[in-house]
Amino acid sequence: MNRAATLIATMMGVGYIRPAPGTWGSLVALPWGWLLHVLGGFPLLLLAVLVGFAKGWWATAIMTKDSVDHDPSEIVVDEVVGQWIALLPLSYAAWSMGMNILAMWPGWIAAFLLFRLFDILKPGPVGWADRRGDALGVMLDDVIAGVFAAIGVLILAGLYHGVLA
Repeated sequence: MNRAATLIATMMGVGYIRPAPGTWGSLVALPWGWLLHVLGGFPLLLLAVLVGFAKGWWATAIMTKDSVDHDPSEIVVDEVVGQWIALLPLSYAAWSMGMNILAMWPGWIAAFLLFRLFDILKPGPVGWADRRGDALGVMLDDVIAGVFAAIGVLILAGLYHGVLA
């Protein structure tokens, strides 16, 4: 197996942490997402999502080639990309308003919990993508879960700032 693909797909071995490697992958995405935001704001985090998706798709295809298991639990690059997508509304708001992204800590918690919820329950299109049974499906189910979580973060922020404030 290609060593570079394994390092990318497992996020340098994070995918081998037990139990719940997907949760560990999502957790490791948080400090990386923060660092990307601090270094380059929303544009860099968005670029990381796009590059991470492409590299993750490639690495997943290499790791699952000729394998019965189309989505081995040690592959967590998909969780990282999905978690970063869930953080995009926070990154955009902080970047566009020139504020510290950590000031939005409740949003970080919501992004994490909502992403894990959608990733685990796999509602609607998340489940469809997961059932594809290929490397693209491995990546897409977490991308869609990340989009759902990002929408949830926006809704919760709107409720908090618009209705509850």
